[in-house]
Formats: sequence, C-alpha cells, structure tokens
Amino acid sequence: MKRLVINTLNKKAKIHKEIYGHFSEHLGRCIYEGLYVGEKSDIPNTNGMRNDVVKALKDINIPVLRWPGGCFADEYHWKDGIGPKENRKKMINTHWGGVTEDNSFGTHEFMELVDQLGCEAYINMNVGSGSVQEMSEWVEYLTFNGLSPMAALREKNGRKDPWNVKFIGVGNENWGCGGMMNPEHYANEYRRYATFCRNYTDKKLFKILCGPNVDDYNWTEGIMKTIAPILPVSGTDLVAGVSLHYYTHPGGWDNKGKALTFTKEEYYETISRTYYMEELIRRHSDIINRYDPDHTLGLIVDEWGTWYQVEEGTNPGFLYQQNTIRDAMVAGINLDIFNRHADRVRMANIAQMINVLQAVILTDGEKMIKTPTYHVFDLYKDHMDADLLESYLENEELTIEAHNVNPKTAPGGVSPEAWKFPKLSHSVSMSSDGSITVTIVNASDEDAESVKIIPVEYEIKDVAGRIVTGEVDAHNDFDDPDKVAVKEFTAFKTEGNTVIADLPKLSVVCLKIR
Repeated sequence: MKRLVINTLNKKAKIHKEIYGHFSEHLGRCIYEGLYVGEKSDIPNTNGMRNDVVKALKDINIPVLRWPGGCFADEYHWKDGIGPKENRKKMINTHWGGVTEDNSFGTHEFMELVDQLGCEAYINMNVGSGSVQEMSEWVEYLTFNGLSPMAALREKNGRKDPWNVKFIGVGNENWGCGGMMNPEHYANEYRRYATFCRNYTDKKLFKILCGPNVDDYNWTEGIMKTIAPILPVSGTDLVAGVSLHYYTHPGGWDNKGKALTFTKEEYYETISRTYYMEELIRRHSDIINRYDPDHTLGLIVDEWGTWYQVEEGTNPGFLYQQNTIRDAMVAGINLDIFNRHADRVRMANIAQMINVLQAVILTDGEKMIKTPTYHVFDLYKDHMDADLLESYLENEELTIEAHNVNPKTAPGGVSPEAWKFPKLSHSVSMSSDGSITVTIVNASDEDAESVKIIPVEYEIKDVAGRIVTGEVDAHNDFDDPDKVAVKEFTAFKTEGNTVIADLPKLSVVCLKIR
C-alpha cells in the first residue's frame, strides 16, 4: 500500500481553469463537420454550431478555446473570413490536406461559438505571412468600442458591440511553419507586433510569445534574452505568456505507432514519453526564471497530446485518430503535471478538440461520441481555479526493455535501454468551499494499487469517487459509444481520518473529500 500525504495548510498556487483549455484549428474535420455545420444543416444547430457538441463541451466546463491554428494561423488573413459568406475569399489550406478553405467559419462564427460555450477566446494571430497593420486592425475590430474604421466595419457586418477577447497569440511555431525564424529575430518581431496590439479597454490583453518546440532550450534562451529588456518596464502589458509545444508519439515523429493496435512496449513507450513533459516544463521554466524571477510570465502549453498514424482510409492531412484508455492515461498524467506546476503553467490546450489527434469528441454525420480523454477532463474539472495543495505520494517505477530506438527521436536525444515511468500520477487541490479534489492515475497495465490518503489538519466528513478504466485498447466507436465512460467509484473506505482507495490497473480516479 502506498501513502499519499496531503498538507492542507500549504496552498502552493492557483490552478488556473485555462489549464483545461482546448484547441480548434482549420484542420480536417475539426471546425467543419465537428463544430460547425452551417445554419441550413439537418444536424440540430444554433447559428451553425452543433447543439450536441456544444452541450458536451459545456458539460466539462471548457474554459478557453484557441483558434484558428496552429500552422493555419500564420497563413490566415482575417478579413477573408468576414462579411457575406458568398463574397468571402477562398484559399488553399496548404498545411492540412491541400483542401479549399471557403472561410465560412471566420471571426464572427468563432466568437458566436465562444459565446455559446461560455468560455474565453484565445486568438492566434498571423506573424508568419501577415503584417503589423493586419494584426492591429484585427484587435481593433474585435475589441474597440467607439468610432473607428474597424468598429464601423464590424457593425456593417452585423455586430455593433465589441467582443471580450482576453488571450492573443502573437504568431505560432515561428521556429517552423510560422516563418522558420531564429529566436532573436522572432523576439524582435514580437516586440514590434505586440506594441501595436492595443488595449482598447481597461482589461489588458494577455499576449503570448511563441516559445519552444519540445526541448529547444536555445530558442527559449534566445527569446527570453531579447524580450528581457521590456519585462521590467511593461510587466504583463507587452508579454504575459510563453508557449510550449510537445506531442507524445511512440516511435518518434517519423514512425508514429497506431492508435488502436499497439504492443506492450509501445504502451510503455507512450507513457514514458508523456512524462517527458515534466522535464520540459522544469527546464524551460529554469531558463524563464532567470529573466522573470517574479513569475510574471505564464507558461502556455497550447499544443499537447498523442499523435499517431491516421486511421486507415482517412485523409492523411486530416490527422484523424481513435482514442483509447491509453490516451486516458496520457491525459490524466499531463493534467496532473500541469496542476503540480501551476506556479508557472498558466494555460494548456489539448490538440485538438474534435476529430483531430487526441480529440475529446468524434463525429460522423449526425452521430457524436465522447472519447476516453473527454471523460478524463470530466473527472478533473473540479481542479479548475482551485488551490494546489502540497502533497507527497509514495511510488514505484515500472520498466520494460526498449528495442531499436532511434536516438534522434528519443526524449533528450538518447536511446534508452528501457522505457520507464512512475506507476502512479496524482495532483491535489482545495476548492473555495474547502473540499479536496484528489486525482490519481494508475498507469500499470498489470497491477492494481492501494493508496492510503492522509489529509493533514483536515476532518473528513464525506467521500465520493468517480473512475474511468478499461482494457488498454478499450475505446468508444459509433456502434458502441459508451464502452468507456465515467462510473461511480466505490472501492474505498475511511479509517479514522484517512481514505484507503483500491485503484484498478489502467484507471483514472477522482476522489472528492469533504
């Protein structure tokens, strides 16, 4: 039996709700068919947005949605997506399948979706192929309440009042698809672009600097060194966050495994690679801390999740993959990591929301299913805006021999002799009503585990539990949409002022202690 000791007197940081954020790109069937079907669709919708999808997302309290990309953001010109739809300019989506983008889902449609979801908007702006003027005018169009050319254009297009937009990404992956820039050049461009992202209200825009790809510590060093001179002067005015992108893909970038069929070694590799996120957050934070010791900047992990081969018979450029209990393990472990680093991680956005990569929802025509990953987000939602509590969990390491690993694709660039990871993952928070939320992942594919939970200086009056579990390849499909779902968890007992929980193998458990 392992012990989880919780110090209820030490609230370490606020777990910002935006850690449970999502990402929607003009990629495959994420926007079109997934979120947006148009007002004339036979699929029930409100102003073009699928009612079933909107309801499902509201049920997990989606806090923030990133749009329009991704790589698509740096070829997207916002004025092509406003005005009468029959007059909107068409374009080729060169990054994702070479399909024609008709721009029928643009600024007004995205903000309508945000309003229906009741979440914050995170808009990623075009630095790679755009201009300072284009970005500045988009901010004005979105947020200015007064007499101006862009406000007049917005009213002409049917919206008199400005929207409430909080988060602005100034470029995306500018080390790659966003312009192939070096860090110093990009950071100087950021300073110029961000200067003209005006604050038209008393609520300052939360502007996000394009941070590193995986373990590119040179990028982080270069951008921070270049940005540093404006930090003491402007604080969170010109820059408030730094992004980080990391995907979990067994086999590496060029040899991704399959979503539904995988070996025991591939499972261990997937979970081991998932835990690499913790090292990335720690090491990039160490660099940021040297320039920002007061933690004024948030780390924004705005692309994360599993990335496998696409399902057979689907467009390779659409990145459609299934989602199993293995992905539920990945989701729970990542969310626990983000929670435990809440002093620096300010937002995270799983990639992506619908029908793409580690999606929380899959659709097929009028049909919709919730994935195991969706159900993990449901389990974890009480962590949002709660206080991270200091905790210590006894643990053990699981390991399996690794074979033929290409060092170029291995975490840290070194071929491991074995794939290994902690058996248990966890995080603990306290809500404003004094209740404690404990989430624990048992990632072992063989053994159950008992955990004795000991909250110090806390009187337990009531405990309730929920669980997501199943065989490692268990998944939902359109013939069996509820094979994996949240169920009541009752395999626990209270002894004095402790809780003893018996966690099945391959399980994600949430205990609510009052």
